[in-house]
Parts: sequence; C-alpha cells; structure tokens
Amino acid sequence: MSARTTRATGRVLLNLAAVVVFVCSVFPVYWMVNTAFLPGSAVKSETPHFWPDQFTLQSFRAAWDGGFVPALWVSLAVTVLTVAAALVFAFLAAIAVSRYRFRSRKSFIVAILVIQMIPAEAMIISTFRVLDGWHLLNTVIGLSAVYIAVVLPFTIWTLRGFVNGIPADLEEAAMIDGCSRGQAFWRVTFPLLAPGLVATGIFAFIQAWNEFIFALVIMTRPEAQTLPIWLRSFVQATKATDWAVVMAGSTLMAIPVIIFFLIVQGKMTSGLVSGAVKG
Repeated sequence: MSARTTRATGRVLLNLAAVVVFVCSVFPVYWMVNTAFLPGSAVKSETPHFWPDQFTLQSFRAAWDGGFVPALWVSLAVTVLTVAAALVFAFLAAIAVSRYRFRSRKSFIVAILVIQMIPAEAMIISTFRVLDGWHLLNTVIGLSAVYIAVVLPFTIWTLRGFVNGIPADLEEAAMIDGCSRGQAFWRVTFPLLAPGLVATGIFAFIQAWNEFIFALVIMTRPEAQTLPIWLRSFVQATKATDWAVVMAGSTLMAIPVIIFFLIVQGKMTSGLVSGAVKG
C-alpha cells in the first residue's frame, strides 16, 4: 500500500470518527426537541418515536403557562449581573497580575488556583447564613453575588492568559508615538483583548445560567426561581412526571443560550484560538 493510499485511508477513518462523535453529541439534543413536540401518551408508549409524527404544541403551552417567563427574567437578570461584574473585576485583576510586579503577586496567583480546587458546595451553609444575615435571600443581588464569587477565580485565571499573550512592547511603542499610558492601553491593548473577554464571558455565562445547587438553596420562593429550579418543579414525587413538558421546558430554556452563542460566535472562536496559542 502506497503512502498516498495510507494517508487517504487515514483521512477517511478520521472523518468517520468525527461523524460518529458529532451524531452522538447531537442526538440527545434532537431527542429533547423531538420529545417536546410529542404528546405525553406518545412519550410513555413502548414504541419509540424518532420524529414528531404526532406533532403538538401542548407541552410548550403547559411549560409557558407554568411560570416560564418569570423564571426567565430572574435567570437573565442574575446572569447579566454575574457576567458584567465578573468581567470587570477579572479584567482589572488580570491586568494588575500580568502588567505589574508587586508584593505577594505570586501568592495571589497561587490563591486563585487553590480557591478553584475548593468545591463550591462545601460553602453552601456558610453562604446561606451570610446572605440570611444580610437579608439577601430570594433576591437577584444575593444570588448574583454568590455566582460572582464562584466564577471570579476562573475568569481571572483565564483572562490572565490572554493579557500575557499581548506584548507590553505594543503599549510602549504607542507611548513613544505620543500616547499616554491610558491611551496606549485603550487604543492598542484593549481591542486585542476583546476576543479574550468574549471567551471568558461565555464561560461565566454558562456557569451562571446552568447553576442549580446555590439557586435551589438561596431562591426558595416560587417567584424568585431561576430556570433550572423552575424546570425541576415539573418533576414531582407525588405524581407521574410529564416528560413531554419537561423536554419542552428544556427546549425553551436552551433558546436564549443558542441566541447568545449565535451573537458572539465569531468572537468566541477567535478568542478560544488566541487563548490556546498565546495563553
């Protein structure tokens, strides 16, 4: 067998493996959407339905009328506050750690790594008591503060890699051309950091949007529930679970995430590649 034939066979096998991985990744999402468009009787039947042959929107109506909109607004408010505050604090911390030399700088970097090793669930009781003392239970501010504290170490560490990937010589060259330090940073360095900010913000968005444990403990009132806690309300121990409604709610919950990813897709790709090369 020639070398060209061997390379062609290898490419075919790699393409087949990629197709298998893609199908295995996409099929759960397809099954969720497919189930959402089926009636409950079809979902519970012994015969699987691989396409919505009994198409209905009843499950979406039940999920929408079951409190989707209030939970959506709570999740959006918490996620936006978390991402905005985490990016601001992480941006300032990453600049300080990467561009300046100060006492205990290495200790600060090590502390970031150590904090990421501590399971967030280990601090639930202490966090609950602190928020209760501050009268911040069942509030967007209280849950957002917890999420910011959880995602901040990771965002600082990730954004630090992007900042380190931008040579400080660019700012010095801009200052030689007449820019002040602030002008050199905002005109030269900050535009290069934009992909990194987007990529880091996406990770913070995912963590805040999908978080369940803290939201379950802190947001106990029905009107203050986030979407993951709202979705759990359809699974009850006293009666059979309507899985069609659960899948419809999951589909509705995924729509804002899909829209967000479509908006930032370009910046996300360049940011991830930049971080992999320069971090």
